[in-house]
Amino acid sequence: MKKNLDNLLHAVDSVLLGKHHQVKLAVACLLARGHLLIEDLPGMGKTTLAQCLARVLGLDYQRVQFTSDLLPADILGAAIFDRQNSDFRFLPGPVFTQVLLADEVNRSTPKTQSALLEAMEEQQVTVEGETRPLPTPFFVIATQNPQTQAGTYPLPESQLDRFLMRVSLGYPSRAAEQQLLKGADPRGRLQDIEPVMALEELQGLQTQVDGIKATDQLLDYLQRLVDFTRHDASFTYGISPRGAMAWLRAAKAWALIEQRDFLLPDDIQAVMTPVVGHRVRGLPSGSAERSVRSGDALVEHLLNSVDVLA
Repeated sequence: MKKNLDNLLHAVDSVLLGKHHQVKLAVACLLARGHLLIEDLPGMGKTTLAQCLARVLGLDYQRVQFTSDLLPADILGAAIFDRQNSDFRFLPGPVFTQVLLADEVNRSTPKTQSALLEAMEEQQVTVEGETRPLPTPFFVIATQNPQTQAGTYPLPESQLDRFLMRVSLGYPSRAAEQQLLKGADPRGRLQDIEPVMALEELQGLQTQVDGIKATDQLLDYLQRLVDFTRHDASFTYGISPRGAMAWLRAAKAWALIEQRDFLLPDDIQAVMTPVVGHRVRGLPSGSAERSVRSGDALVEHLLNSVDVLA
């Protein structure tokens, strides 16, 4: 297990320079069977991360560029009339893959955004009255530009909650950027990436996440954190039961990456900001962008207010 995870992280780190922590979070999100939302400026490596993860795991990969005129059928697929057989034939859309990159998801209309909801939650889609299962694993990596940029439609809370984690890559360090400037384009290095893990090994790791032990004391700590968001006056609304279960799964995946079969408070705290930041809101702040940032600020308030040993 340790060798597989080390090889996976090393392979992605060799392409996405200087972003080891974000890479670990993305891998934890996949191991926890969640979906990842990457929020950042264009050109930060969001697409490269998605492509690299798919390549090192040997998974099928599709990319959809979300635009204002994109329709749900462009994602899910549609039934067309086959003249030769005098019958309708279903043409699957790009959602029928193992890793789906929904690029700039907040540039499409709410109707198109919602087309992903059933797929992300149920791992199936319903088209023309027929339900069709999606491949396993099914991992959505969605990117969105800051809402201050032109032509964006903010994701509603119901869709944000479908993402296990929200992360930001940020600008590279000076050392990492110098390597980028001296070396080849990271996307060029993608062509040399070989799969480091078989599908069965990935599924085995996902199963191991479910077996990570969490004591009653750890669950009590998690519950106190969740309860604080529901009753403290700083929060407009708190974390839902689905959000609490997502937090636990993410913490277990982090513990597995740290080579442990049991949960520590450090694991709960390590994934707190990416899991909780987009699920909570503070008091109205006058702009959508400040509201998004306030979620991360509330996480810091939450961490400082709930004692691990209480």
